Amino acid sequence: MHSTILSLSTRYLAPLLIGLSLIVLYRGHNMPGGGFIGGLIAASAVLLRSLAIKWDAAKKTIPLPPTVLMSVGLMLAMASGLPALIDGDSFLTSRWLPTFTVPLLGDVKLGTPLLFDVGVYFTVIGFTLKCAIALATESDS
Repeated sequence: MHSTILSLSTRYLAPLLIGLSLIVLYRGHNMPGGGFIGGLIAASAVLLRSLAIKWDAAKKTIPLPPTVLMSVGLMLAMASGLPALIDGDSFLTSRWLPTFTVPLLGDVKLGTPLLFDVGVYFTVIGFTLKCAIALATESDS
């Protein structure tokens, strides 16, 4: 069953949710939960969009398969600990680049915690989509 209201509202709500997920991802990289919560928000945007259109069409709009997203995410999270190991410190010890200023954003601080959170972000999106696809496939049969 197709819902016109859901389809129209999702057209505007899904990009807002993706933007919010990126804000939460960046804002939380120096605090707990940025990548995880951001990934859940992004996955909910994709799932909301898939409710508005047919599931087969929604699967085609996902740029990468969920297993690839999970694999890339796990590799990024693991790679975030390597700079500390190379320097002789404990795995996942933070490393920071020099702070720089961006006109609309202000001071930007980048480091390995952001890389770890981006890895978690991709892993959560991939896992959530994989579960949704498995549930949708089982309910179709």
